[in-house]
Amino acid sequence: MKIGTQVLYPKLNNPIGMNLKAVILAAGEGTRMRPLTQNRPKVMLPVGNKPILEHIMLAVRDAGISEFVFIVGYRSDTIMNHFGVGSRWDVHIEYAEQKKQLGTANAVKVAENLVDGRFLALNGDVLVQSMDLQSLMKEKKDVVLAVKEVDNPQEFGVIEVQGDRVTRVVEKSKSPPSNLANAGIYVFEPEVFDAIDKTLLSSRGEHEITDSLQILIDDGYAVGYQVIDYWFDIGRPWDLLDANELLLKDIETDIQGTVEPYATIKEPIIVGKNTIIRNGAYIVGPVAIGENCDVGPNCLIRPSTSLGDDVRIGNAVEIKNSIVMSGTNIGHLSYVGDSIIGTNCNLGAGTKVANLRLDEKNIKVMIKGELVDSKRRKLGVIMGDDVRTGINSMLNAGAVIDANSTINPGEFVK
Repeated sequence: MKIGTQVLYPKLNNPIGMNLKAVILAAGEGTRMRPLTQNRPKVMLPVGNKPILEHIMLAVRDAGISEFVFIVGYRSDTIMNHFGVGSRWDVHIEYAEQKKQLGTANAVKVAENLVDGRFLALNGDVLVQSMDLQSLMKEKKDVVLAVKEVDNPQEFGVIEVQGDRVTRVVEKSKSPPSNLANAGIYVFEPEVFDAIDKTLLSSRGEHEITDSLQILIDDGYAVGYQVIDYWFDIGRPWDLLDANELLLKDIETDIQGTVEPYATIKEPIIVGKNTIIRNGAYIVGPVAIGENCDVGPNCLIRPSTSLGDDVRIGNAVEIKNSIVMSGTNIGHLSYVGDSIIGTNCNLGAGTKVANLRLDEKNIKVMIKGELVDSKRRKLGVIMGDDVRTGINSMLNAGAVIDANSTINPGEFVK
């Protein structure tokens, strides 16, 4: 499956990445993100009002690469419809399909016929910065890994090093040999495809790229590493809130919609085209508001909030540190805090979201049938698409609500 491979766009004026393509792994669903991924792959979840994958692509582009291969699979149409051939961003994108989710090595292998030399490969759910990618691409070894120094290496796959060479790639261990976590960002030569062919199934039933790396090391290839400063792995739903907060810190005010004279705006804020901020609205940035939104009157939007396109915020609504996706309506007299709300939801008047336990302990969330400690004292609701709540409904801290659910008036959801 390819799109637009006959069309090429000019490369950027950065010589570092001019001869490289970037392969971005974007085929997975992200099952730990359910119900948010019921209708889209994980990489298309929005942070800072852009899909995760778009943030990654822009960082790679700004590092000097304009040729991309997206490895797609689950709900691939949502990725392809959004990005097309990439002309909107002055890049060129090809697509390759991973028909079965058989691991990261298998995903990289899918790109074999679309790369013809040294290439950058990275996961589509990890936020990175272009400066770190430039440093990675300057390294001249056969393979280069990006690593991040972490305080809790027991929770990550790490590397063992000798001088400037990687000697061993270690999965999660109670006694890790270093604090250098594998960031899932690599510069490969085509020889990696031969190593992938030799890679056996792991205990998870997948072909792991870390096993392929160990094969290259054992075969005598020079495998180096580069410590990076910025790395944000989005693994659980609440990570979206942290990523959203991080990205909004860097925004600059850009108001393209209409702000009525008695609305109060504390910058920075982004307001999209055809959006109206009505009188009495009080907005404290950083806040990002999409296009065609109707906000207020007399509402409070607190920092680190992103509202997608076509969102309606009613009278006397308060929203704090939340992601509200496109097409959602939050009716008057409602409160939403520290929450992720899917597309095309309708919160009836007086809907209240609790975001703090009475005992103020960490909030636990049901993920894939297991109760997981979010390590957050404040966390509201994780709501899928097309949910409807009745008036005066109450959603408890850490509640997970499947797509297409209906919550009756006055109902309490744990």
